[in-house]
Order: sequence, then structure tokens, then C-alpha cells
Amino acid sequence: MEFPETNNKLITTLSFLLCMLSLTYASKNCDFPAIFNFGDSNSDTGGLAAAFSPPNSPFGETFFHMPAGRYSDGRLIIDFIAKSFSLPYLSAYLNSLGANFKHGANFATAASTIQIPTSIVPNGGYSPFYLDVQYEQFLQFISRSQIIREKGAMFAESVPERDYFEKALYTFDIGQNDLGAGFSGNLSVEEVNATVPDIVNSFSANVKKIYNLGARSFWIHNTGPLGCLAYIFESFPLAEKDSAGCAKAYNEVAQHFNLNLKESVAQLRKDLPLAVFTYVDIYSVKYSLFSEPEKHGFELPLVVCCGYGGKYNFSSNVRCGDTVAANGTQIVVGSCDRPSVRVNWDGVHYTEAANKFIFDQISTGAFSDPPIPLKMACHNTTH
Repeated sequence: MEFPETNNKLITTLSFLLCMLSLTYASKNCDFPAIFNFGDSNSDTGGLAAAFSPPNSPFGETFFHMPAGRYSDGRLIIDFIAKSFSLPYLSAYLNSLGANFKHGANFATAASTIQIPTSIVPNGGYSPFYLDVQYEQFLQFISRSQIIREKGAMFAESVPERDYFEKALYTFDIGQNDLGAGFSGNLSVEEVNATVPDIVNSFSANVKKIYNLGARSFWIHNTGPLGCLAYIFESFPLAEKDSAGCAKAYNEVAQHFNLNLKESVAQLRKDLPLAVFTYVDIYSVKYSLFSEPEKHGFELPLVVCCGYGGKYNFSSNVRCGDTVAANGTQIVVGSCDRPSVRVNWDGVHYTEAANKFIFDQISTGAFSDPPIPLKMACHNTTH
């Protein structure tokens, strides 16, 4: 059946108006009243430190001028995300002292994995607060925070309002340790690659559960270039290097994980059309710090700022902040002279300067799928 010409013009006009309305709506910044974060040490603002032993000085020296539960000399990407919305830095869910959860909570802990870890702190290398547990903590946080608000107790103003959970931004940065656990467990590159689908499926399952609790705006980081970190160089000294000096095969595993994650996020969009999913290519931004450091104002990207010994100033036996005997004297392993121009803080994590650079790049939307800025991550542009 053919429509009359007048109807065709009407349909065209209506379509144009709807398109313009959509663009106008999408141009408005999102008003996120809270942020809820899930992840590992890349976004841990004090979770593992509250549960176990906090990092020593010189951690935190650049911004906080003291250890602040973060595995860096200063702020993390999640700190800059919060600041960009004029929200306070997120308190760790596990931190019982001085915490304020009015504008969100951070469930991330250093050494966290997506899947159940094979060994946990203090008798192993990984956090007991893997993603399933972080979800359970969030579930409990919702119910308990609202009980506090309803009672009007003295802590009522320190927890979110009920509608904040639906309006909040949900951020994720996790998966790096699942790959690292495979490597440290003596799995081959091929064997670690084979575990990736199950890891990503576990991630998606948790995202769906969090969606069912009311979450609608998701900002999901992929994992960074593992093969550019000093702990990989020490563990696998014979690994083939690429043009940037990074361990090629280990970066390829990270890329394999990221490809699976991106496909999973695309499927989540189909399964949960009421939500907004932004997949963020952290890998490309981080890798540029190793491949083109001078271009971005950095130097010696493979060499650790706070470390001890060897080509890369790193030893897994003597870490940043540890006390070691040198020339008959006890010294504390301190930081380099200029952390502001260095990329790698302690062999595993990034400096505040690197984190700030990464945030500045990803917040524009240039590395996002769909390519929307962070401040518009509540707008669904995919349909």
C-alpha cells in the first residue's frame, strides 16, 4: 500500500521533529545524584585497606599527603569521575570510620576478581570480595540504608535517598585480576584465553542482577594492557616484546577479554533495553601512555616510580612502602622524584597523573561505545 504524498510529507516532518527532540534531550547533561562502583584496585578507594592492611607511605603522597586506601600516589579514575559531577569522593563500603554514603558507595576492593578466586588474602593473593560478593553487599546496602532513612536515625543523612538508586551512575572496572590469576596459576596464554567466556558471562550475570535492583545507567571499563606492567616483566622475563616494550602475548589476552566484554555489553543492550550501557575502551588510552609517552608529557613509562631494584625498578619481594636493608641501613622504599611525569606507580598500578590523563580522554566519549561523553551517559542513543 502506498501512502498519499501529503502523508509522506507528514511522516517525514514528524520523523524530523522526533529526531530533533531526541537530539535536544540527549544534549542535556545527566544529573547523577550518586555513583555506585564495582571493581578491583583500579577503583578501590579504601575497601581492602579497611578489611586488611592499608598501604603504607608513600601511597597517597601526591594528593592526600598520606595513605588514603588507594593503590596510587593520589587519586584514581573513579575519583575524577565523582569530581566531574561535583560529588564527593566515594567512601568504601567496608570503611566504617568517617564514611558518608549519601552520594554513593564503592564496593571495589584491590585484588578482586569477577569469578571466585582460587586463594584469598591473607593466605593468598586475591580479595575475598569478588564480584558476586560485591553484588551481595550492594543488595544489603540498599535495604539497610533505607531502614536507616525511614527510622530517621542520626545517620539518615549519610545514606542515599530511595530514588537515587535508579538515577545513579553504575561504574565497573574489573577483570584484570582474573587474567592475572590464570597467569600466576601457570596457565598458558591459550588456556587463559579459554577461560575468558566464563569470566565475561559471570560479569554479565552480575550486571543483570544489579539492573534488577533498579540500576539503569552503566559505565563499563574494559581492562588495560597487562603486558605493559612491571609485575608481568618480572614474572615472564622471556616474553616477546612489542614496539613499546610491552609483553605482546599478555596484551593480546587482555584484548581477547575486551573483545568478549564488548560483545557481552552489546548483548546486554538487547536484553535490557531500558538501561543505558556505555563500554569504555580504557585499554587504548592506557596503551598510548606506553607507546607515545612523550607526546602526552610522560617519561620512562615501563619503569616503576615507587619500587626497588632491577631494570624496571620493581621486585615482587620488595614493594613500594616496604622496609629493606641496603648497605647495612634500613630504608623505606620510596617514590621517584617526579611522579607527575611517570605512568607506573608501583609495578601494577598507575600514578595520579596517569589516572588524570586517562580520565580526561575517556570522559569526552571519544573512547566509548556508543561515543557519548561521561556527562551524557544516562541517554540512550542506540534506539
